[in-house]
Amino acid sequence: MFLAMDTVFDQCSIAILDDSGEVISCQTETGKRQQTQQILPMIDAALSECQLRLADIQALIFNRGPGAFSGIRINTAVVQALSVAHDLPCVGISSLQAIAQCAYQKYGLTHVYSALDARMQQVYFGQYLLDSQLDGQLETAIMQPVFEDNRDTEQLLDYDSQTALNIPIVGNGAGLLSLYNEQTIHEDVCPNATVIGQLGIAQFIALGGTEAALALPKYLRNQAWKTLKEQGKA
Repeated sequence: MFLAMDTVFDQCSIAILDDSGEVISCQTETGKRQQTQQILPMIDAALSECQLRLADIQALIFNRGPGAFSGIRINTAVVQALSVAHDLPCVGISSLQAIAQCAYQKYGLTHVYSALDARMQQVYFGQYLLDSQLDGQLETAIMQPVFEDNRDTEQLLDYDSQTALNIPIVGNGAGLLSLYNEQTIHEDVCPNATVIGQLGIAQFIALGGTEAALALPKYLRNQAWKTLKEQGKA
């Protein structure tokens, strides 16, 4: 069994999935103001519903960002604490990959740009392409990052920028970019913990997990999480 969580997409979402990625339990509460108070009781409730303990969990899967800084900090801190307390491996999943995976599941899109509003006149941005593989008897279809110059395409992009390719853009930042004629957008794509969990299971099978100290967030905007004084703007 796997425990997945997300507090990055303006929600608190918890899912428990079995080894094949089937959902055993999933609960999502919208809004971000109560995430700190919600997340641990929701984890306890999901485990109780499934008659499981944390000792029954193979790995903890979490949204590592990029996205809302407070949301990233909340689920990263919870995962690290549970990992240390119960000696469980961690798996961090990109929010942008989760958006792309959700677009594939919802609309059947196999090549997309993910765009998440980063505020400050920018979007978090990445390019993803479907990769279908047969692992034993289990076929997995995962939206994988496209690499350029040996690195994935996750980056900050200014509002009104135009993409290199005329392919669909998905996520709540899609409408903030300059579009080609007939370039399609889907701003309503917002993953929950189920999608995070399914990606995490595929990654865990392929690469394993990490210890708590290596379960790190990804902000992209490296200075913005600091206070103004720490940024040297005071």
